[in-house]
Amino acid sequence: MSAGCTSLARVSSPDADTRGRWQELAEEVRGHQFRYYVKDAPIVSDAEFDALLRELQAIEDQYPELRTPDSPTQLVGGAGFATNFGAADHLERMLSLDNVFDTDELSAWAARISAETGADTEYLCELKIDGVALALVYRDGVLVRGATRGDGRSGEDVTLNARTIEDVPERLTGTDEFPVPSVLEVRGEVFFRLADFEELNAGLVAEGKPPFANPRNSAAGSLRQKNPAVTARRRLRMICHGLGKVEGFTPASLHDAYRALGAWGLPVSTHTTKVRGIGAVAERIAYWGEHRHDVEHEIDGVVVKVDDVSLQRRLGATSRAPRW
Repeated sequence: MSAGCTSLARVSSPDADTRGRWQELAEEVRGHQFRYYVKDAPIVSDAEFDALLRELQAIEDQYPELRTPDSPTQLVGGAGFATNFGAADHLERMLSLDNVFDTDELSAWAARISAETGADTEYLCELKIDGVALALVYRDGVLVRGATRGDGRSGEDVTLNARTIEDVPERLTGTDEFPVPSVLEVRGEVFFRLADFEELNAGLVAEGKPPFANPRNSAAGSLRQKNPAVTARRRLRMICHGLGKVEGFTPASLHDAYRALGAWGLPVSTHTTKVRGIGAVAERIAYWGEHRHDVEHEIDGVVVKVDDVSLQRRLGATSRAPRW
């Protein structure tokens, strides 16, 4: 008595090159979908996009295991581009700032710094933008996450919305002096320029909707839209003002760090000044007190930081704010 045999067709697994091409295509197609459906700013023709999508579909037809639920071939239109505000842990704690309200408090703070250094200290004087804090994470130069401050340890994941901000690059560009680090966590402020805020409110009123009370509230509300296409239509801006976790870059000074950020294509302020001694700091504070209305966005004072990174480490931080 002989037993019958049934032969089963085997589907081979993709090799490393095929997997790499699939990953490359999936990311490219997803990026074009995002620019088309969310930002309304495509950079390729429909024919070019269709060719990429067909190549991706052909690979998945040959190797069905690559056809994952989140593959661009399985999503219709702008489906999948929604912000769910899940928790996102910061790579390093995202601290706040301590305030001083008069020259006596400023001098007392500077005296503590001088006691540590024994000399006049170099400071950076930056405008304190009245906006909402955002942390960006880049891995090998590619934007992988954007998160709000939250409690300083964990914030809300707003990556899709952050990607719609004109100033936020999807990919960093390195230079000979400043190669792109393997990991970069950069902090900054998202805000509205005053002219854009007025235009936004005028549009809301024309639609019979209540206007925002101030630019800061409008920036926070715009960054936290569930539909990133709404965020994309609002002209949010960003300026970077600090680093979190970094691998592959060790700046000697905050001034050098800002130079690197600018070289990589990240937005930095043109109003930041490096000065020596607390007297020069007081002069910058007085200057911006008189010229605050000359700036394109609202400001809430001047942020003063020790420029030397090694000194920053010696000074350390409290549970809520840096001592430097």
